Amino acid sequence: MHTLTLLAQTHEEPLTSEYIAGSVNTHPVFIRRILGMLNKAGLVTSQAGVGGGWRLRKAPETITLLEVYRAVDENHLLSLHHRSPNPRCLIGGNIQSSLEGIFGEAELALEQVLHTRTIADVLNEVLQHAQARAN
Repeated sequence: MHTLTLLAQTHEEPLTSEYIAGSVNTHPVFIRRILGMLNKAGLVTSQAGVGGGWRLRKAPETITLLEVYRAVDENHLLSLHHRSPNPRCLIGGNIQSSLEGIFGEAELALEQVLHTRTIADVLNEVLQHAQARAN
């Protein structure tokens, strides 16, 4: 969300992954990995060479937070386990099937909210917070 909101704020001016990484306070390699996922999803585009960088492929008003979530959520935010639990353990053998319905409901609720919000909405909120902090 941070990267796309930053790109929305700069409009048509392309931003380098180094610049974006400075805003996010992370390594440019991580940003390039995220930008690759966003590019694959059709949300950003890159321009090589001097003055090049990344920009939005679509208007920020048309990019829903659900699109962003689906583009970058490789392991599902609400994944049950990163490894298989011990099936011989009472809890380990039954926890996944017990939580699947709960996590499924939670993810559906999250997706319903994310579908109603856009990158433009996030940018507007950021600008409002910045103005309130400045006063």
